[in-house]
Amino acid sequence: MIHDEQQQPIVLSFDRGTLLLKGPPSAPRSSPSEHVHASVDMAPRTESPIWRWDARVGAWRCEAIHYQAMREALSRRFGACFQDQVQKPVHVSWPKRDLPELRTEQKEALDAWVKAGRRGQIVMPTGTGKTEVAFAAMVETQVATLVVAPVRDLMYQWHRRILAAFGYDAGIVGDNTFDIRPVTVTTYDSAYIHMDKMGAGFGLLVFDEEHHLPGKYRREAAILSTATMRLGLTATPERSDGLDADLDWLIGPVAYRLPFKTVRGSTLADFDVVRIPVALNDTEQATYDQCSRLVRHFLGSRRKETPGYTWQDLCKEMGKDPQARHAQKAYYLKQSIEDRAAEKLRVLEDIFRLHYGQQTLVFAGSNSMAIEVSQRFLVPTILSHTRKRERLAVLEGFAKGEFTVLVANRVLDEGVDVPEAKVAVVIGGQGSTRQATQRLGRVLRRSGSTRATLYEVVCEDTKEVERSRKRRQGDAYERTIHRRV
Repeated sequence: MIHDEQQQPIVLSFDRGTLLLKGPPSAPRSSPSEHVHASVDMAPRTESPIWRWDARVGAWRCEAIHYQAMREALSRRFGACFQDQVQKPVHVSWPKRDLPELRTEQKEALDAWVKAGRRGQIVMPTGTGKTEVAFAAMVETQVATLVVAPVRDLMYQWHRRILAAFGYDAGIVGDNTFDIRPVTVTTYDSAYIHMDKMGAGFGLLVFDEEHHLPGKYRREAAILSTATMRLGLTATPERSDGLDADLDWLIGPVAYRLPFKTVRGSTLADFDVVRIPVALNDTEQATYDQCSRLVRHFLGSRRKETPGYTWQDLCKEMGKDPQARHAQKAYYLKQSIEDRAAEKLRVLEDIFRLHYGQQTLVFAGSNSMAIEVSQRFLVPTILSHTRKRERLAVLEGFAKGEFTVLVANRVLDEGVDVPEAKVAVVIGGQGSTRQATQRLGRVLRRSGSTRATLYEVVCEDTKEVERSRKRRQGDAYERTIHRRV
């Protein structure tokens, strides 16, 4: 039997985000896993084998992510009869290398990633230079690289930084552009849409803000690629749905983790957290209480009829049930009152007076509040729909000191290079430790001995208090001086 198998070539190729294997027995009862010692499924949360018989083409298929393991196993089993026809990523030579010398923790991160087989995650606090580590990995591997970022702004930021560091004009896939080059930048959404066409062209995948990857569709960006080297970057890999566990399979286990306390006061500035409670005015409080009663009454009555009734169930019913729709409107009105409380604007004015002339970032909980702050104090704002040219102009003006206050909702939470600031004001947001850590990192880039200050303005006797407590449960807030004003 072994002699017969060795008479025919065993051919492995890439086809639309999968590996196609021709040559082993064609009967579906005989899986090639038995022949390549790969019967243990590498995919998470499934009992199905790696290979599946495709009667349409008379060959076996598996996901492209298994390329390295399958190539090695097939080569061992079939030797000279095995033909690997998967496209090989090209070698990359850089026009220049204008890179800063890596700090100790950055060098440790790179070495740990290389030691882990050039597959794995690097978890470092915001502001500690994860991008520089990625550039060092690109220099070390010198292979075709795809950088995947969460949003278009970060995609273009990577493009600019690659051009500045290497003199290389990277390709772009996304924002109505499809220009693939040996080094290319893209977004998660564009990557999973197009990876079936470009999945064999890259040897290294860099996933910026990797916690976005395990989503239901975005994970295809990793699964449909044959890249043998993978690097994930984030300050906060944890997800509320627990899918961060799949990052070990999609990218590789954590190769290096830098605790926040290790770099606080050295690489990152030391900081204080000042919590300022505010009260709703009489009109706001009356409306808030009325909405709270309405939501509680609706959920209570539904749970009597249907034990275990959740907010998700309410959202499913709102299109056909007027009461559910009314309850949801009441809930969103509550949130709006918390976000846009009049007293927050008065306190914000006091903070601006206290830090007059200092670069200050304001993080709002909604676009409406960000716009209201912008209009009241005549300061620029950046929102998710702000056009790229305007956004760059605003960030450049903030960096030059042409204006000292910048307002944003969520767009500056992750990855975007923000000019130096040592004062941040949070006037709304989620109860997410990730969001809190990212926002805190915006003001922690070390500059001399200047100490950073994070103000958190919270409405008393509302759900904002609970969200504030949740935000401060991350390790970034350990041993922090908290003051209440």
